[in-house]
Amino acid sequence: MTNEHRTEMISRDAILKMLSKDEIGSVSTAETALKLPKGDEYIDLARLDRGVQRAGGTTVVMGHILSRKSVHKETWAKIVVEVTAHDHPKAQS
Repeated sequence: MTNEHRTEMISRDAILKMLSKDEIGSVSTAETALKLPKGDEYIDLARLDRGVQRAGGTTVVMGHILSRKSVHKETWAKIVVEVTAHDHPKAQS
């Protein structure tokens, strides 16, 4: 496992630990949806380096998605801080 992958796993784990039992249930229910409504904010847990994204009407792999609507406002704020606090290195061209 590379250091980059290890850091990403730690960040993802930290985000998931922020969720309450109710939020975990809400996230699990949201994963059964086919796609997010256009304009909904989300974080792709498999691609934290992309930060907060907005659904644009294209299909998103829901199994990796944490939708803003599936967590409480306070939890979302903490998650955004966690995602933006880590400097996720991007591939150099």
